[in-house]
Amino acid sequence: MALVDVLIPTYNRPMALAVTLTSLLSQTFSDFRLIVSDQSEEDPARARREIQAILRVLEAHGQTAVLLRHLPRRGMAEQREFLLSHVRAPYSLFLDDDLILEPYVIENMVRAIQEEDCGFVGSAVIGLSYLNDVRPGEQHIEFWDEAVCPERVRPGTGKWQRYRLHNAANLYHVQEQLGVSATNRRKYRVAWTGGCVLYDTAKLRETGGFSFWRQLPPEHCGEDVFAQVRVMERYGGCGIIPSGVYHQELPTTVPDRRVNAPDVLQFDTPVDVED
Repeated sequence: MALVDVLIPTYNRPMALAVTLTSLLSQTFSDFRLIVSDQSEEDPARARREIQAILRVLEAHGQTAVLLRHLPRRGMAEQREFLLSHVRAPYSLFLDDDLILEPYVIENMVRAIQEEDCGFVGSAVIGLSYLNDVRPGEQHIEFWDEAVCPERVRPGTGKWQRYRLHNAANLYHVQEQLGVSATNRRKYRVAWTGGCVLYDTAKLRETGGFSFWRQLPPEHCGEDVFAQVRVMERYGGCGIIPSGVYHQELPTTVPDRRVNAPDVLQFDTPVDVED
């Protein structure tokens, strides 16, 4: 059993997925298994030769790679719950299918979550097309100078405004200003982190995982935010800087964002961990 199961939900993005998978080849951390859940309708990833080639290279490096077809589409929360149901590893790394990772990313995330024994560690996604868009008003960062501990974060509060740090290239600008690097990373407080989040699998499951998917219509967003807030309230969570994760900046595959999970679900409702 690997220490980390890397989980990638994908939909109609074979080329972006190929880039994301290629960035896994250079990771300094190798004790992981890859699970891809593909909901593509017309161009399944497993039919693409570039995807097949990358999976073969991963397996030659010693990583198990599993590519699953999962239809019909019932929304991102259900897709994430499906992936979580296949996890056997102590840690679950949810990756979006349109990212590029620096070689140190997974190793640093694993070290951070083991040091803190918290619910999750996030590496926020950076959009480098905003490199010249400097936003000083969105660059406030609150470091964890003590052990990461549980926090209650809710929409509309001051803590919720921490999300602004993850806009555009703000985090990149902050790491450059502070001179942090992969060898002197720091942990900071978050409202949530999108795109690249490492969970303690047991802690994610204990807080219900993504089982709330049945309470949402298929078209929704914010399911990752809702899950993280629940994990953070019970077990704590943090971000790490430098992130080392970059967005390919493609159009969203969830264009209808009228139903936002944190706005329509009840945070304080007891979790339902039954399938």
